[in-house]
Amino acid sequence: MNQTSVAVEPSRAVVGALWMILAGIAFSLLNVVTQWLTMKLAFPSASAAFWQYGFAFLFSLPFLRRLGLAAMRTRYPWRHLVRVALAALGVEAWVAGLAVVPIWQAIALVMTSPFFIILGARLFLGERVGPARWAATAAGFTGAMIILQPWSDGFGWAALLPVLSALLWGASSLITKSLTGIERPETITVWLLVLLTPINGGLALAAGFAVPTGATLALFLLAGLLTAVAQYFLTLAYAAADAAYVQPFDDLKLPLNVLAGWLFFGYAPAGYLWLGAALILSASLFIMRNEMRRERKPA
Repeated sequence: MNQTSVAVEPSRAVVGALWMILAGIAFSLLNVVTQWLTMKLAFPSASAAFWQYGFAFLFSLPFLRRLGLAAMRTRYPWRHLVRVALAALGVEAWVAGLAVVPIWQAIALVMTSPFFIILGARLFLGERVGPARWAATAAGFTGAMIILQPWSDGFGWAALLPVLSALLWGASSLITKSLTGIERPETITVWLLVLLTPINGGLALAAGFAVPTGATLALFLLAGLLTAVAQYFLTLAYAAADAAYVQPFDDLKLPLNVLAGWLFFGYAPAGYLWLGAALILSASLFIMRNEMRRERKPA
């Protein structure tokens, strides 16, 4: 009796969601390390951004050696330059924000990014954004607000830095999405790491360059590794599914950030943590099931 083994290809919706969740976990750990360096150890934020991405570039060197110069070849250099410039400015705003804003508050504010991305995906990429996607993103944002309640604290100008980073990263993510159909994930990731280092280096020099030593240096090595891994996962997520679809899964890192903030910094934001987390999880699962049903429909 013959048995036939049938290989089942994973749904693009599931693959995109998985990569985004893994990216969210890596970014959450990175947020803890970055805030410890800038807030607890008082390391200058501009120099922190440089060392973080400088080490991320070093971790990518074996990857670059394996790929060779072919990984840098592109017909869209200006698109890469604009994308990385926006990302670099977003990094500067984010690291500067983490130096003064509690991690839970910073995460709550950066959750405005899905609105920028979904609006941009509709206006500039021509993606169809149906009611389910709008509702899921709104539910995820509502869950973030329920968990973190940033309105309970007085906001100064520094508290707006995460919002600025959300806007800049949203614009950069849209350009990344436009490149995923015409560039390899390796090319997109390498260009980001290569260009971020000199841009952040120039900003660090302008602000007063600082050199890490001892335990601080070890933490920057860890931050660099997490950065390289997270960025690659993020690129794979956008390559697997529409930007407007995968973005709500980024909300799943919120409970982890709240927990990490409590464990490492003693932050305990007032709010209905589990109600908000349930909203985020439910919204993400709903939109994934909706996308999978769309994929199964005959053309």
